[in-house]
Amino acid sequence: MQLPSKAATLAGFAVLGAFWGAWASVLPSVQEATHSSKGALGVALLFASVGSVPTMLLLAAPAVDRFGARATALGAAAFAAAATLPGLATSLPALILALVAAGAASGLLDVSINASAGRIEAATGRRLQPLAHGLYSVGVLAGAVGAGLARSHGVSREPILLAVAICTALLALLASGDRARVHLERTPGIRIARGLIVVGALAAAAFVVEGGSESWSALFLERQLHAHPSISGLGPGIFGGSMAIGRFFGQAAHRVSARLLVAGGCTLATAGCIVVAAAPSPAIGIAGFAIAGAGVSLNAPILFGFAARRADAATSVATVTTIGYLGLLIGPPLVGLVAQASSLRVSFLVLAAVAAAVAAAATRMHLD
Repeated sequence: MQLPSKAATLAGFAVLGAFWGAWASVLPSVQEATHSSKGALGVALLFASVGSVPTMLLLAAPAVDRFGARATALGAAAFAAAATLPGLATSLPALILALVAAGAASGLLDVSINASAGRIEAATGRRLQPLAHGLYSVGVLAGAVGAGLARSHGVSREPILLAVAICTALLALLASGDRARVHLERTPGIRIARGLIVVGALAAAAFVVEGGSESWSALFLERQLHAHPSISGLGPGIFGGSMAIGRFFGQAAHRVSARLLVAGGCTLATAGCIVVAAAPSPAIGIAGFAIAGAGVSLNAPILFGFAARRADAATSVATVTTIGYLGLLIGPPLVGLVAQASSLRVSFLVLAAVAAAVAAAATRMHLD
């Protein structure tokens, strides 16, 4: 039986990461362009979930059911069109609408590539999710550092996000000819198993840490520690790079249990967030982001892989990603609202507490 294109699937992860890395790096420019406070910007970021969550739950699984691996091409085409919109916003309402559109397209692409990766895993019996999500993190690194360097040379946010959109359009072309089916069994309606709710909730808590750290890292370095844009871009870049290293380790660590990888990783993430909160200089802050990134790196591949190995892969992945990404998308506004009420340093202490709670909960889960 024909399997989804491994090249297109892995490229999808890299392109998706490149957008979110570039987005985190240009966020200080977006705040200036929209004249937003930290709290208002945090609320605006929440609207990415308004677009993505309904898409992942209601549209993405049926799209994968009907189109199979070609859903990746559809998601990439939609995301290419939407990726430039947040960079064009000059007011808070315009930013909110742009993030709804970008979030919806991101949700479709995300579910389709995760379902394809899970189908390949199930058919070959070999881990692919850690490698796939590692390439997502490589994309974050490339997007964030590239955007930071571009900003330091006077390039504005609009052409930076346009460059990512062009790469995404190329992915749509690459994936357009993939005719493989992603799963064998269609699940009628929306059926959410109790076990998937628990896994999704664990993912949501872990992704609060990932989303909050990645999205606010450049702003933390630039606003709190007075770093230059070329340095602040290293925040999300190093965070993504350390996630990539952690995920490549997970790809190779076949004998280490998934439960131990998640629990140990989140313990490490707790330490990283504490280092960030206490950082006296950009160098220490970047080191903290590196530790936190390595710590949260394996949450997505392990938890999504658990869902994708079920018979109803598309529905299962859509369920876990929907619940889990509530955390990934709630993380950034949570950091902004806590920062508005107190400070960005306190926000990262809150993230440390969330990471510690995930570490404790993971010790009671059966994820292999």
